[in-house]
Amino acid sequence: MSLLPQLIEQIKEEFQNRYEAVPSWVVAAPGRVNLIGEHTDYNDGFVLPMAIDRYTVIAAAPAEGPKANLFSVNKNESAEIIIDGIVNPDEKVEWSSYVQGTVSCCREEGFISRPFNALIHSTVPLGGGLSSSASLEVATATLVERISGKKFEPVAKALLCQKAEHLFAKMPCGIMDQFIATMGVEGQAMLLDCRSKKMRMVPLTDANIAILIVNSNVQHELTGSNYAERRDQCRQAAEILGVPSLRDANLLRLEKAKDALGDVLYRRAKHVITENFRAGALADMLALADWESCGRHMYASHESLRDDYEVSCDELDLLVNIAKSIGMEEGVYGSRMTGGGFGGCTVSLVRAGRAVAIGEAIKTRYMEKTGIEPTVFSTKPSQGAMVIL
Repeated sequence: MSLLPQLIEQIKEEFQNRYEAVPSWVVAAPGRVNLIGEHTDYNDGFVLPMAIDRYTVIAAAPAEGPKANLFSVNKNESAEIIIDGIVNPDEKVEWSSYVQGTVSCCREEGFISRPFNALIHSTVPLGGGLSSSASLEVATATLVERISGKKFEPVAKALLCQKAEHLFAKMPCGIMDQFIATMGVEGQAMLLDCRSKKMRMVPLTDANIAILIVNSNVQHELTGSNYAERRDQCRQAAEILGVPSLRDANLLRLEKAKDALGDVLYRRAKHVITENFRAGALADMLALADWESCGRHMYASHESLRDDYEVSCDELDLLVNIAKSIGMEEGVYGSRMTGGGFGGCTVSLVRAGRAVAIGEAIKTRYMEKTGIEPTVFSTKPSQGAMVIL
């Protein structure tokens, strides 16, 4: 059962309590989990995300004055953003930067937003690698559409939100997060070609299968510089390999250039090349309901992210190892880290009837080893951005 209706009623009440008015508009956009295809999106490769049943919901109503007034329930903070005129990104990135950036980018495209009061409440874990930022951006763009009475073409809307994150949050992300938050479909994952921007929806409706997400509740230093470093290493590797991007490389070409690449660039490129293959293969195996093969690809992906791309951490490795030790006989088909890395979440493909027990087992053993209580929930593929009111 979806948690969204309860969140919508809650945010309407919270809005009335804060602004002493009924909201005129309510919109929502989901977080996402990437089933496979990590760090391939900015290499023109393939990714396989799905929207999750965790949403950023924004309730809003017209306001007096020249600005928009924001309140974040999660942060328990107020902020103002500029509606009219040219806005230069601040040096310091705040949660309101994502809203300001999206509103400013919408204005550049001719979407005029009048001043408003807004209350923002999100159930997407912050900093967990489940794309809380894209969820906020896409929800904001959906709100601007609602206020202005105009609609973006969906791909253009996703690209605008990506632009806002690049400029105002200073994070050089790929297109995956904004695409799935904008165009996710209930009951389906999305195989996205990040070069052509073509999508193939992959049904994931088997009632016997669940996606189990475990938040390690640790976040090591995943900063714009870490992310930018990986992107630059991929760019260097592509130049040495003589291809436009690592999307165009293959293992034969990689092995021939091993000495020229050196150890680090070789391993970075190897991850991207093999991960692109795994993304397509996992989509095919999901469509065939070949859960055992799906699991093998997920474990291989984690090992590649750990050893070749070096973006895992001890806590994520522990969670994957615990899941693997439970095994297929007890309902775990596969598990891997998901998101940018250095902390955040793992995603596991499990038998639905065993999801609660598996989650509890992982939670208990993780706490015994680390002293940290993880957050565990299961989800099905959910709907992308939507207008509620």
